[in-house]
Amino acid sequence: MKRLLIYLIFAYACWMIWQRFAGHQANVTPTPQWQQTAIEEANSRLPAYGERMSETPQFKCDGRQYCSQMRSRAEAEFFLRHCPNVKMDGDHDGIPCERDSRW
Repeated sequence: MKRLLIYLIFAYACWMIWQRFAGHQANVTPTPQWQQTAIEEANSRLPAYGERMSETPQFKCDGRQYCSQMRSRAEAEFFLRHCPNVKMDGDHDGIPCERDSRW
């Protein structure tokens, strides 16, 4: 009799846990249509897994080395990543032109 009571309590506890999580799944609010459309648009612009971006880089290494010679943060980041002998990251943390307040 004692064993049956333990099994019943355990079964009831399992049922309560299942009810709680099953109910939680039903209360998830759907993504609004405008947000879903924006997500799909953004994903359509991304390359497929393992595929490279087809765009050619808009910058090229041309000997410039200093922040004062850059026109944008994107250009400075490109130069820091791809060009030799640049002097735009004094603390070597990978962030170019940190003291430049133009951007």
